[in-house]
Amino acid sequence: MEVILLERVEKLGQMGQIVKVRPGFARNYLLPQKKALRATKANMAYFEKQRVHLEAMNLERRKDAEQVAGKMTNVSVVVTRQAGDTGVLYGSVSPRDIADALTTAGYRVERTQVAIDQPIKSLGLFRVRIVLHPEVSVMVTVNVARTQEEAELQAQRGGMVTAADLIEDEDEMETEAEDQAEA
Repeated sequence: MEVILLERVEKLGQMGQIVKVRPGFARNYLLPQKKALRATKANMAYFEKQRVHLEAMNLERRKDAEQVAGKMTNVSVVVTRQAGDTGVLYGSVSPRDIADALTTAGYRVERTQVAIDQPIKSLGLFRVRIVLHPEVSVMVTVNVARTQEEAELQAQRGGMVTAADLIEDEDEMETEAEDQAEA
């Protein structure tokens, strides 16, 4: 099935292009999301009439997305989850979890804007792409930890904190407390 793209679609094409896609993809995603129109003569004529308006709307949305992207540089959010001693989660971190964490951090992000390349199934720091506009995306750091204290340690060390690391830090804190008590 041939469709006319009404906006840039990643890995498919730019606005105004006529592309050939599978009928299910067009019927279930592109057409309902208003990202494309069927490539009929009537729709081509309609698109040409509306092209300037669509391009202006796209440019305005892109500027808004670029402003938000400017504010989201070096953003890091913490997601707390239960995990085993080896650092493997008892589930996974979903795009909804990341969107909720960004929302509580003060950014308006939908779960559909979160693009996770690989499932997050362990503790640690992960770079996740947030697609604010088809042409604008920003990387955020997701810190997956068991507790807030563990998240702070991971942020300092730049990686996953194991149970042995936590015990080692507690021992260091106890020796520092003893040294201060003696002084």
